Amino acid sequence: MTPGRRSSTFTRLLRHGFTDPSAAERLLDSPELAPVRDDPVLLEALGATADPDLALHGLVRLLEAQNGPTAHRELLDTLIAAKPLRDRLLGVLGASAALADHLTRHPTDWQALVTYEPRDLHPGVLEFERGLAEATDPVSLRVAYRRCLLSIAARDVCGTTDVAETAAELADLATATLRAALAIATAAAPEDAAACRLAVIAMGKCGGHELNYVSDVDVIFVAEAADGTAEAKALGSATKLASHLMRICSETTVEGSIWPVDANLRPEGRNGPLVRTLSSHLAYYQRWAKTWEFQAQLKARPVAGDPDLGQAYIDALEPLVWKAAERENFVADVQKMRRRVVENIPAAEIERELKLGPGGLRDVEFAVQLLQLVHGRTDPSLRSGTTLDALQALAAGGYVGREDAARLDEAYRFLRSMEHRIQLYRLRRTHLVPEAEPDLRRLGRSLGLRTDPVAGLHREWKRHTGVVRRLHEKLFYRPLLDAVAQLAPGEARLRPEAARERLVALGYADPAAALRHLEALASGVTRKAAIQRTLLPVLLGWFADSAEPDAGLLNFRKVSDALGKTPWYLRLLRDEGAAAENLARVLSAGRLAPDLLMRAPEAVALLGEGDGGGLEPRGRAQLEQEILAAVGRAENAEQGVTAARGVRRRELFRTAAADIVGSYGTEASPVEADQGALVDRVGAAVSDLTAATLAGTLRAVVREGWGDTLPTRFAIIGVGRFGGHELGYGSDADVLFVHEPQDGVDEQEASAAAHKVVAEMRRLLQLPSADPPLLIDADLRPEGKSGPLVRTLKSYEAYYRRWSLVWESQALLRAEPVAGDEDLGRRFTELIDPLRYPAQGLDEDAVREIRRLKARMESERLPRGADPKLHTKLGPGGLSDVEWTVQLFQLRHGHQVPGLRTARTRQALSAVRAAGLLSTEETEILDEAWVLATRVRNAVMLVRGRAGDTFPTEPRELAAVGRYLGYGAGHAGDMLDAYRRTTRRARTVVEELFYGNGA
Repeated sequence: MTPGRRSSTFTRLLRHGFTDPSAAERLLDSPELAPVRDDPVLLEALGATADPDLALHGLVRLLEAQNGPTAHRELLDTLIAAKPLRDRLLGVLGASAALADHLTRHPTDWQALVTYEPRDLHPGVLEFERGLAEATDPVSLRVAYRRCLLSIAARDVCGTTDVAETAAELADLATATLRAALAIATAAAPEDAAACRLAVIAMGKCGGHELNYVSDVDVIFVAEAADGTAEAKALGSATKLASHLMRICSETTVEGSIWPVDANLRPEGRNGPLVRTLSSHLAYYQRWAKTWEFQAQLKARPVAGDPDLGQAYIDALEPLVWKAAERENFVADVQKMRRRVVENIPAAEIERELKLGPGGLRDVEFAVQLLQLVHGRTDPSLRSGTTLDALQALAAGGYVGREDAARLDEAYRFLRSMEHRIQLYRLRRTHLVPEAEPDLRRLGRSLGLRTDPVAGLHREWKRHTGVVRRLHEKLFYRPLLDAVAQLAPGEARLRPEAARERLVALGYADPAAALRHLEALASGVTRKAAIQRTLLPVLLGWFADSAEPDAGLLNFRKVSDALGKTPWYLRLLRDEGAAAENLARVLSAGRLAPDLLMRAPEAVALLGEGDGGGLEPRGRAQLEQEILAAVGRAENAEQGVTAARGVRRRELFRTAAADIVGSYGTEASPVEADQGALVDRVGAAVSDLTAATLAGTLRAVVREGWGDTLPTRFAIIGVGRFGGHELGYGSDADVLFVHEPQDGVDEQEASAAAHKVVAEMRRLLQLPSADPPLLIDADLRPEGKSGPLVRTLKSYEAYYRRWSLVWESQALLRAEPVAGDEDLGRRFTELIDPLRYPAQGLDEDAVREIRRLKARMESERLPRGADPKLHTKLGPGGLSDVEWTVQLFQLRHGHQVPGLRTARTRQALSAVRAAGLLSTEETEILDEAWVLATRVRNAVMLVRGRAGDTFPTEPRELAAVGRYLGYGAGHAGDMLDAYRRTTRRARTVVEELFYGNGA
């Protein structure tokens, strides 16, 4: 060969898509191809395949395998003369190394591709049964199956059939194969066959007429006894036949396997019997079946065995399938199952997952099936097991927008085509997009992307998954808006009754009111209405994910009415996805956060700053600076305190919103895994906010009454949860007031001024207004309600020296200065330290007194009728149990262990463990119970808008508390069981440590 010719051929091969022209030249020069080496038809046909190098290599191997010169010449002559064969054979060889291997082992099977009659273009089950008719054992069945598969692949790669037709042919071939396998099993055990009637029900993609090249074939077996045969014996015989059928298809032989037959969709899955009678199936689905099992039945189809029994199975179960949407938490169950599938994908594979990943095939299938189950109850036209047929029916009926359906159809077809071509290469079950460039190049070319196959494939793949990701949620919700909005000409409208059906399925208790809200928000031709129509499909889904979807939608309407004319509101929600989802979570999680927001709707802006960064709690110094500046600008004390209360309301909303988002989780921000961190964040934020509000109020009162200097130094000491930085949303501010006359000021004058300050602070903080009041509780002061509200430092000293009781020392463990004169607060702390951390610890009389007081409190303060085991404060293992146990350690050991000198319960508990006074396991048990009880109290306040120490009894409120705590719909009982279990373990530890000798 001359160098010039080599160069010319080399260039031609490159132009025809060969990636290794040198190897291709050698193959073209081989003796097998010598007669046709220079025929331009061959090179053109090779260049049209997905992988010309692979196709050429496979062709040479096939020619080498021919049995003699005659067979070799016949193949070459037919290849050059018959374009249909040339396109089919080379197309298969360029797309599938596995089918090239089959042809090499069975070199005459290429002749199955020669016939090109119209009846061969779209074969059905009967044609495939004829193709498998001569198979009498598992090996010959595999050979015949591959021969049929060869013709399906040929029609696919040549474009004779589209992806849906290919999937249907693969399902028909699977049907014929199951029948052939059952015939082989029957021939091997005629006595078993005579003893029973056995029907094979195809499920999944086989049942839906949309099978892949390589996929598990999902089945369910149903059997009845033949006349005169006992049921137990018949079931035994049917089980043997079914097991043999599965082995025939699944086991690996010299010809490989066909595909696994998977019967795990049967009742009870792997734990249930392989074969059941029809009555047993029916009883299971009537009593025990879960939502997903009815969803799976959408694709059920009898395919083999006794046809009458198979149809009887379908007829018996079909009415139950179409009642599935009436089940409680139906939509939540289906959506949760979808999320669980995604969560189980390895992180390294999720971006390559065609089937299960976000924007993948399963997203389309789940959305379509969800709509079928909701609306198929009343519209039989929707009852198709085939995804694309069902999608078309949904669009025709107005249940899905036509444009959305068309875009999903296109995306689904493209993704299924990718899946088919990936599997066809090696005939291996996979849904992962390959990473190697040669594989991507072949895949891209097989889909018609010839200019830049790799880049084009990535571009189209991401475009289609993006479409699916955007639409699969909206597919369910968008038509609800179309039901109440103006539609484009020719667009079908979701009927009002269908819209109500869908809202009920989503969990809306008042669908008529929900439709009115949607109409008010989305109807019209204004830009505002257009943006709402874009937002609401997604928001409706987020509302439905809560326990109170009705309240979420109503609250969104109220906020939108209040802010609808502001230019930034809808733009924020449209352009910042986190803001919209955060708002949906906040509006549907209960009453407190929406109530705080309604009083000043502009706080919505907090939800969007920096993708949720606006929800980060602000520190005490920053809060105090803002509040004192606002007080300084005010004309009088009342205006100053109003400004301080406004800041408090805004920051309470920020804290509540962050808590809700952290507890629910969003796409941008997953659920906070550390529940203790959530509790600490709320406690610190609300406590800092309360301290800053008191500091501002004190400044306002002093400035109005006395100018810059009060006649007496004045300090506020936080006690209880306030001092411990553990305030909840509904907590009062427990405080002590201490003062000390300024030099030269009469003590009586100083005391009068101090009392006036306290009275005015309490009045201003409780004035009726749009902002929540801040109640000041000073009942922990010396002598309780009988004692003076304010004392001098000397008076405190005298009282504590002469009259202090052990409970007062215990209460002072959580005392910490929060506002006012810092030096006076520091000296108060020095005064009480010897009381709360006594040098000698506690004597036995003091310990007995603490135990007596604890027992008395449990018996006297527990509300009548309350379930003690569910009372978060006074119940066994609740807050009081844990706190009193920790405080007993502090009183006994605080003088010797510096780490115990803290007002914070969890810090003190950790210090007890660090000092070796408590085991790690005991510490974790107590901490878990304290955190859980605190979370429940916070949840109750968020949900009901008022404080409470017990779980709500109203079902929706209880469900909302459960959602906050991480329990899905229908799992309120699990939440209560978990609470009882956690607190029961804590109570066991408390009884040992508090009432025994542990502390």
